Amino acid sequence: MVNKTVKSVTKALDGINSGMTLMFGGFGLCGIPENSILELVRLGVSDLRCISNNAGVDNFGLGLLLQQKQIKTMIASYVGENAEFERQMLSGELEVILTPQGTIAEKCRAAQAGIPAFFTPAGFGTEVAEGKEIRLFHGKNYIMEEAYQADFAFVKAWKGDETGNLIFRGTARNFNPLMCGAAKITVAEVEELLPVGALDPNQVHIPGILVNRIFQGSGYEKRIEQRTIRNI
Repeated sequence: MVNKTVKSVTKALDGINSGMTLMFGGFGLCGIPENSILELVRLGVSDLRCISNNAGVDNFGLGLLLQQKQIKTMIASYVGENAEFERQMLSGELEVILTPQGTIAEKCRAAQAGIPAFFTPAGFGTEVAEGKEIRLFHGKNYIMEEAYQADFAFVKAWKGDETGNLIFRGTARNFNPLMCGAAKITVAEVEELLPVGALDPNQVHIPGILVNRIFQGSGYEKRIEQRTIRNI
């Protein structure tokens, strides 16, 4: 048994340097690696190339890194909730690569599986296809997309054990599982860190072989992006 537990988020992020390419799991603000993001802010690393479905919101999530001008390039699909992101993008301070949501997911999954590239129809005929190889399959045009090459992937799970087996909860399963093993080093932060054997094998979503470091997080805010309520 290989124990992949580290005692703190500081140890989990050992080896992080400026200029790296980083993946961040989560969907909106659901299941984002809050502890890892806060540690990156504390470390002050800069010129980061970040891959995430969205760019957080002002004062939370990746919005904290944007506030400190630590992100050089943002690769994302949905960015509509972050005013600082909009300002930096329109001013030219931030390079932005808008990518179809399904394409982001598949570029992560391909990296996880060791597949260097794939073809997708998403984005053909738009700016997304500029500079990319186009092929015709069964009478339809497809864009060649390359798998991501990242240095670190940061994911957040509900439960995990000392060998890195992970269980996600609800919406957090949208991107977190795809990013496990999709980078050179995968760091998982969990709400509950359990001993080996405590997880039901039939409930495990990601096996520990795809995780390099795991630690128990704390102080999760779990914010809601858009709270919608009904008057009764």
